[in-house]
Amino acid sequence: MRIATLSNIKSWLDRLAQQADLVAPRDVDGHVLYRPVSSAAEVLFEYERPELSAKDYLFPATEVLLRVEQEGKEVSIEEVLPQRPQVIFGLRPCDAHGLAAIDALFLNQQPQDRYYQQRRERTTLVGMACPKMWDGCFCVSVGGGPTDRSHLDVLLTPVEGGFAVDTVTPKGAGVLAGLEMTSVEGQPPAVEEYARPVPVASPDQWRARFKHDLWMRHGERCLSCRICTYVCPTCRCFDVTDRVVDVQAGRTRIERIRAWDACTSTNYRRAAGGHNSRPTKADRIRNRFLCKFCYYPQDFGPLGCVGCGRCVVSCPVDIDITEIMREVAER
Repeated sequence: MRIATLSNIKSWLDRLAQQADLVAPRDVDGHVLYRPVSSAAEVLFEYERPELSAKDYLFPATEVLLRVEQEGKEVSIEEVLPQRPQVIFGLRPCDAHGLAAIDALFLNQQPQDRYYQQRRERTTLVGMACPKMWDGCFCVSVGGGPTDRSHLDVLLTPVEGGFAVDTVTPKGAGVLAGLEMTSVEGQPPAVEEYARPVPVASPDQWRARFKHDLWMRHGERCLSCRICTYVCPTCRCFDVTDRVVDVQAGRTRIERIRAWDACTSTNYRRAAGGHNSRPTKADRIRNRFLCKFCYYPQDFGPLGCVGCGRCVVSCPVDIDITEIMREVAER
């Protein structure tokens, strides 16, 4: 295996920050978050699962799609697309897995999502293997793992003397140019995985529970706060709105904005005229789970869950996705 020392990694990151937009785990007021950095001095190298996924850097929570300017009868339209390359460093394998799940809809279906595609093509994913599985983690039950390299361009694994460097893709080989490494015998240490896997029921099993009382039991606890959606690496629902940003003599400027939406929000399915086809919290929480384990895999291939466990630890009323998965699989 090839090893890079921490000092060499930091020097490489400092150079990389001059060439591309660099995103990495940072300490933000005591919270571990993926954030833009300008140097290696800002980067955390020992950290748990960041509290939010890195999805925001390929599918932003709020983004301007178009700028429209009207002056008299003249109308100009500017499409807003990213231009600079981007490197996400220290990405946990579950977050790379989440991006692969979004790819199945935004890239593998026609028409492709142009805005997501532009960011995806310009982004290199440098992952950091997890030294352990944290509270709520069940990635191994849904096809991932703490050292899963499948959806990364480079995987780094902490070892004695630095980090083992695993080049996964040609894009990864390109971004590693200039990083000093040495070759040594051996392999990175294995990571202990939780002994009790979480069962994953088939789409047919989920459909068979459509009218089950478990949705009422869990739904009555739900606050519709939407935290589960906002921390999730795979949720991808959005809304598009136009807003007037400036009006001056004879000239109007408008922005078309895309923002995340959440199927657990009260008004998500409200239509013109006021009808809401999912009026209760039980309806909405059922849809959330069936989307992840039934509708999405049947329509697009992968599960809509990567087992990161963020929704488990973030839910203020302790709705546990693994509890519901077991309940559906074992009935």
